[in-house]
Amino acid sequence: MKITVAAAQYPITEHSSLDHWRTHIARWVADAARRGGQLLLFPEYASMEMVSIFEHPIRSDIRRQVLELQSVREAFCQTFEALAREWQLIIVAPSFPVLEEGNIHNRAYVFGPQGLAGYQDKFFMTRFEDEEWGISCGPKVLTLFEASWGSFGIQICYDVEFSMGSHLLGTAGASLILAPSCTETIRGATRVHIGARARALEAQAYSVVSQTIGDAPWSPAVDINWGFNAVYCTPDLHLPEEGILTRMPPQEPGWLLQELDFTHIEQVRTGGQVFNYKDHQRFHSRFSNNEEIQLQRKAI
Repeated sequence: MKITVAAAQYPITEHSSLDHWRTHIARWVADAARRGGQLLLFPEYASMEMVSIFEHPIRSDIRRQVLELQSVREAFCQTFEALAREWQLIIVAPSFPVLEEGNIHNRAYVFGPQGLAGYQDKFFMTRFEDEEWGISCGPKVLTLFEASWGSFGIQICYDVEFSMGSHLLGTAGASLILAPSCTETIRGATRVHIGARARALEAQAYSVVSQTIGDAPWSPAVDINWGFNAVYCTPDLHLPEEGILTRMPPQEPGWLLQELDFTHIEQVRTGGQVFNYKDHQRFHSRFSNNEEIQLQRKAI
């Protein structure tokens, strides 16, 4: 009932070729694996660094670049699938803008030792994604990933600032919420971290934030990145009183590793000082138009 999570505090990097990008990613994964990481979380939109292998007209066109990225989508997935198999671990890849049926969705693929396990699309778009970038809200389908040590779900960046997704994932059995994120300001990063801490409290669960960092002046989409990684929990029995397991200093590249003991989550949910998880089951989350969120389970 234990696992070591590794969250990438990831600098957007310029690459000279697809092979250069592959080598770069392989080094990052190898570093986390050798340090004991079993579940690797990359941040939102870190895949946008792949735009750097394109010519300048594509790099500078904020809408065209997501369309051109479709040409490397297969290579992107194959790279992370091969690394997950090689190191026998779980990788939540950087979210990738996926074009399907005329719409572009922000998608986080999950790869396990047996290959592709599934994905999670982002539900809620920020104003930048919607108004300037042309990214659309994903289908209202939540994926619960089930492993031998427990279950987890993904709430991409802005999504973790809303309770409904994490609430439904927790109700279905998730004791870990992953929040890959990409923000350019301290305010943006703070909103994500406040959301992640709130979700850990409500669900009496662990939450992990992974964020992009650094500047990429060649990219109109991810040119400025400010963030830091952290692992949160509910402040209750056997867990830190402030609900913070660990965090990294802002803007420093590297992995944040933390062992998570899920027996602590079970103890809190059944015998904690308060029963946020149990009492939260009395709520029912839905959209104003009564649109239901579907939930699917994927084994890893």
